[in-house]
Amino acid sequence: MKKTKLSPSTNVLGVDVNAIDMEAALTLIASFLAGPDQHGSNQSSSHDDRPNKGYICVAGVHGLVTAQHSPQLAEAYANSAMTIPDGMPLVWVGRLQGHPSMRRVTGPDIMLEMFRSERFAGLTHFFYGGEQGVAGLLRDRLLARFPSARIVGTYTPPFRDLSSEEEAELIETVRALKPDILWVGISCPRQELFMARYQERLDARLMFGVGAAFDFHTGRIRDSAPWVKAAGLQWLHRLMQDPRRLWRRYLTTNPAFLWKIMLQLTGLRQYAPAPMASRSVRPAANAISPSRKVFAGQQGPSGP
Repeated sequence: MKKTKLSPSTNVLGVDVNAIDMEAALTLIASFLAGPDQHGSNQSSSHDDRPNKGYICVAGVHGLVTAQHSPQLAEAYANSAMTIPDGMPLVWVGRLQGHPSMRRVTGPDIMLEMFRSERFAGLTHFFYGGEQGVAGLLRDRLLARFPSARIVGTYTPPFRDLSSEEEAELIETVRALKPDILWVGISCPRQELFMARYQERLDARLMFGVGAAFDFHTGRIRDSAPWVKAAGLQWLHRLMQDPRRLWRRYLTTNPAFLWKIMLQLTGLRQYAPAPMASRSVRPAANAISPSRKVFAGQQGPSGP
């Protein structure tokens, strides 16, 4: 599944990031879900009637710097249907590269817009991620705001790769529910590697990695003011809320990004995109542990 050609992209440290704003992102996603004819990705006449299937990454500074040292993550970005600019530094780079209308499109924001927009009404949703109880709370909060939403299930994964039993359980659950959109909230780079590995094995039309959206929409993380986001300082707002977990990430990735992007923009170094369509994105499963609780049902009030 290759990145859509319906919008221009900008190269940020070798990752092709879609040069879009919120409305363009929603239009592209709607086109993708409408099918191959609208998406423009027909492969042969024998497959013209098959729906599109793929995943969307939401990229920020942390992910792009991590991809410099992780071929698997770089491949995951390269093989995505779209890579959306979550961080303002990506937007600034895109504008410098000739995309003045490029805007930041965050995971939490686009998730709400898709639940709000009538063009996505009728689609079914499945939540994968969060700590115990978070996915169920997210379902309840979104149903309170959007009562007609069709949330068919949730799954709370462990904080590691799935065991063979957990993997089989997840695959069977998703196969039974067949959600249109599987929202993945397990943070970068785990969610990108998960989507790249499971896009062909999970019976969902579109997987969408939205990072901390689960925590934002359940109130576990406070959102920052618009001016903080516009200034590219949301990372500082996040750091102040969770310094023990995030200090190392920002201390290492922010300076590394500034140095590497300076080299790219001045032409001192070229960053070529990773090759596409490789199947090497397959992290090994760790030891078996008790399976996490699964919820499967239509708009039920109880948590997972």
